[in-house]
Amino acid sequence: MNNLLQGVNVYLIGMMGVGKTTVGRLLAQELGYGFVDTDDVIVKAAGKSINEIFDQNGEGVFRQLESDVLGQVCAFTKLTIATGGGIVQRQENWSYLHHGLIVWLDVPVEILLQRLAEDTTRPLLKDNDPLGKLRSLLETRTPFYSQADLHITITAEETPEQTTAKIIAAIPSVLKSHEWKVTGDS
Repeated sequence: MNNLLQGVNVYLIGMMGVGKTTVGRLLAQELGYGFVDTDDVIVKAAGKSINEIFDQNGEGVFRQLESDVLGQVCAFTKLTIATGGGIVQRQENWSYLHHGLIVWLDVPVEILLQRLAEDTTRPLLKDNDPLGKLRSLLETRTPFYSQADLHITITAEETPEQTTAKIIAAIPSVLKSHEWKVTGDS
C-alpha cells in the first residue's frame, strides 16, 4: 500500500465529529505514515485551546493559523493529516491540499450531533440550535468537500477500522487518474 501512494500525503477533510483524528491515526498505521492533526499543531503553536483562540482572537486568526500549519505540513511526505472542518473554505488551502490525496469523510448531521452532544471544545457549536448550526455549516461546506479525490460515506454502525479499510480499498481507484509531485518543490 505504501508504495502505491509513493509517499504522497493523505488529507482527511470533513465536518467536526466525523472521526478525522481517529481514522487518521489508524490510516497512518496502515500506510506506515506519520500522523498530524492540524488542530493539535495550532494548539501547541498558540499555547492555548481552539476555544481560547476563537474567544480571544476570533475565527479569522484561527483560520490564518490553520492555513500556516497546512502550508508547513504539505512540505513533508508520508503523512496522514486530519484537518479542521472549515479548512476547505479558504482558497489558499486548496493549493496545499492538492499536493496530496484528499479524502472527504462524510457523516449524516444527525449522527454528528449525537457524537458531539457532550463536546464543549467546539466553538462553532456554541449555539442555541446545534443541529441547525451543523446543517448550515455542512450546506456551506459541501461544495468544497465534494472537490475531494475520495468521498467516503460513514454509517452510524461503522467502526473507525471499517472506515479505514474502506479508504484503503478505494485508494487504487483514484491513483490512476492522479500524478502528484512527490518532491519537496512546489
